[in-house]
Amino acid sequence: MRDNALAKELIARGHETHLVPMYLPLQLDEKRVDEATPVFFGGINVFLQQKYRIFRMLPRWMDRLFNGKGLLKAVAKRSHLTSAKEQGEMTCSMLRLEESNLGKEVDKLAEWLERDGKPEVVVLSNALLAGLIRELKKRLEVPVVCTFQGEDSFLDGLPDPWRGEAWKEMAMRVADADALVSPSSYYATVMEERLGLETGAIDVIPNGIDLAGYEMNKGGEKIGYLARMCHAKGLGLLVDAFIHLNDPLLRLAVAGTMGGGDDVYVAALQKKLKKAGLQDCVEWLPDLDREEKLDFLQSLSVFSVPVTYPEAFGLYLVEAMACGVPVVMPNASAFPEILEEAGCGILVEPNSSKDLARGIREMLENPDRKAMGEKGRRAVEDRYHAGAMASEFEKVFGKVVSK
Repeated sequence: MRDNALAKELIARGHETHLVPMYLPLQLDEKRVDEATPVFFGGINVFLQQKYRIFRMLPRWMDRLFNGKGLLKAVAKRSHLTSAKEQGEMTCSMLRLEESNLGKEVDKLAEWLERDGKPEVVVLSNALLAGLIRELKKRLEVPVVCTFQGEDSFLDGLPDPWRGEAWKEMAMRVADADALVSPSSYYATVMEERLGLETGAIDVIPNGIDLAGYEMNKGGEKIGYLARMCHAKGLGLLVDAFIHLNDPLLRLAVAGTMGGGDDVYVAALQKKLKKAGLQDCVEWLPDLDREEKLDFLQSLSVFSVPVTYPEAFGLYLVEAMACGVPVVMPNASAFPEILEEAGCGILVEPNSSKDLARGIREMLENPDRKAMGEKGRRAVEDRYHAGAMASEFEKVFGKVVSK
């Protein structure tokens, strides 16, 4: 979503911009810019070519069959079945592309970029793609900008020895980038420390959204959640907090994506709510389209996604703020730097359902709740919209191209 908003805004500013999907087709609730661009390093091709020599020799027309959107989407739904060991091996292979069996995929990407308008700069949307930096700089002779978007949680979840090897390799690879960008000061500090970079080596450019359609809330009385329906995003904490509130007049609305295996997790939460006699007070809204999402946000009185891991930014937070919804978030990760400056929410103790319940109750009873929501909207209009994001990226592009 961040990448699509950035590409759209750069195009509006007169830049020729391509949004290039990697591994899988982009799953968006809005129209994708540059829809004709094919998927590169398609997930099926990458897996087969890494595992079996015969697939490295197949003609490209056969590769395109495996890159069919329907087939890749079907694979995405079963991605939770991939073992941690396989994820570790593949992550290290993508970071060590010269040593991998994926040369054919590198060739296809580089040739497409040269043929369809050689870029003046390439932006990698996350550092897990840092293995491309050397090859793209060598083949295209253009600067490469690498952005961070929460890679630490993924890498820390890999088993040994892949975890340590991936961190070590990423540290070497990002050093080849012409610029590094983080969506928050918090996460810039995290990655500078973990990758052994100098303080200030990473530029900070907050993520931004396309504000079209985001309007102030309509005064609803719901506690809202909008993120993937999983443990890591804190959905279980929010359900427990709702049970602690124990108020049959309150309503909880849960929206977001349901990935592989999430249905089992959600079913367990629904069982817990039923035991507490609150099942009829909660509505579940998976996989909303853009219009449904905007209507949902505008119906809320309080918003919370109490994530349980170090969040690099949290675009869902900005979406709620854009609709004037006051928020209750953990006092951790990037949230303090966003909320304390905006003055649009309450920070609570991380991983505590009881303190989360306290914060939600405090917000619901706050006579200045509407004013706090308005402050959040102004913060998005000032700092967290696509135009502000694109303007800061233009500055980075100007620096690296001039070199």
